Amino acid sequence: MNTSVRIAMVGCSHQRSNLAVRERLAFTAEQATDALAAWRVIRPDQEAVLISTCNRVEFYAAASDPQADLAPPALTHFITDFHNFPFEEARRELTALEGDAVVRHLFRVAASLDSMVVGEGQILSQVKRAYELASSIGSAGPVTHGCFQAAIRVARRVANETDLHRHRVSIPSVAVSDFASRVFERFDDKRVLVIGAGEMAQETLQYLTDAGARCIVVLNRDFSRAQRLAGEWQGRAANWSDLHSELVAADLVVSTTGAERHIVTFADFRQRVATGRYRRPLFVLDLAVPRDFEPAIGNEIGVYLYGIDDLTEACERNRAARANALPSAEKIVEEEVRAFIADARHRASGPVIARLRQGLQTVQAAELERLFGKLPDLDDRSRREIQQFADRLLAKLLHPPLESLRDESRHGSFHTLLDALQRLFQLKDKDDD
Repeated sequence: MNTSVRIAMVGCSHQRSNLAVRERLAFTAEQATDALAAWRVIRPDQEAVLISTCNRVEFYAAASDPQADLAPPALTHFITDFHNFPFEEARRELTALEGDAVVRHLFRVAASLDSMVVGEGQILSQVKRAYELASSIGSAGPVTHGCFQAAIRVARRVANETDLHRHRVSIPSVAVSDFASRVFERFDDKRVLVIGAGEMAQETLQYLTDAGARCIVVLNRDFSRAQRLAGEWQGRAANWSDLHSELVAADLVVSTTGAERHIVTFADFRQRVATGRYRRPLFVLDLAVPRDFEPAIGNEIGVYLYGIDDLTEACERNRAARANALPSAEKIVEEEVRAFIADARHRASGPVIARLRQGLQTVQAAELERLFGKLPDLDDRSRREIQQFADRLLAKLLHPPLESLRDESRHGSFHTLLDALQRLFQLKDKDDD
């Protein structure tokens, strides 16, 4: 009989791993679908959710069976095998968490407390999408349902009850205000090329237009998506085949595609873009992971190429500016972690308590039947008094262990106590030993 659940996570983020590693381990939406489907085949009794964003790749696995193999090497092998990434190199780069630490981490991630830009709202939608994908594939289950639904609730509480999200901020906002503004004093006379048509592109256009940008070109492999996004911002859509010519004409480029490899190589840039620009300044915000522009392009004269990791200093200033709101947000996370763990432990103890109560009630009933058999002359009133006495005695005997379980559900010794209770009253199935 199982008395607990297991959850584990391995992953990398901007906190510890550089962009070169993160982009090699990143999953596109199609790859995430394939990976989760493969996990279902390999481990049909174990749950899985995969979060892959520009700043993190995290693989969550869970099981109702406490004997399930969720050790870090097993999860790490799954990720590295999918990407043909050297296992030993990955072990040095990946963070591994188990149990309560996973719950706390996921809550902080969803609430944007672990984000490069603290207080940004995009991470919550990314967590939701990851959970919804796993649910649609069938790789999510009771444990991950509970964890991710709670994480979404935590994020909403932090947004509603603290000032962390009061001033809208995100990676695009930091990129535009802290980097693009260093190169260009004004944007109304600049030609902006946006490559990609997802949320990051949409949000970047919001900040660029707020900063004055008027001449906007959107380029995407799916031309209809480029048309829709360009139409929202009074811009023009371009065909994917025009990528290099549009780069020649652009002053500022924002690239946010989900491509698996560079869409602009150093060789292509030199041969097909640089010759037509005549060293005219080009500012490139490469917000994609994996990167869209080969890093060596940034060494070209007149090219200012910035990637996600270049935002670190600006993001630290953002964190400092929001420092006053962080304690309140962290307090909410800890409250929710304690509540979640207590609830999970309470549910885990339910079957044990039921069996304990049932076992004692069986003994009680047998002893009462034996007693009443020896005292056939008892009247109904006396029988009721004896029955009530037995019920009260049973309730008082059950109260201390149940009270201890409730108290310990908030502490780490809960499972030790639960296991001892099962052994003392012989509540374990043979298969559990």
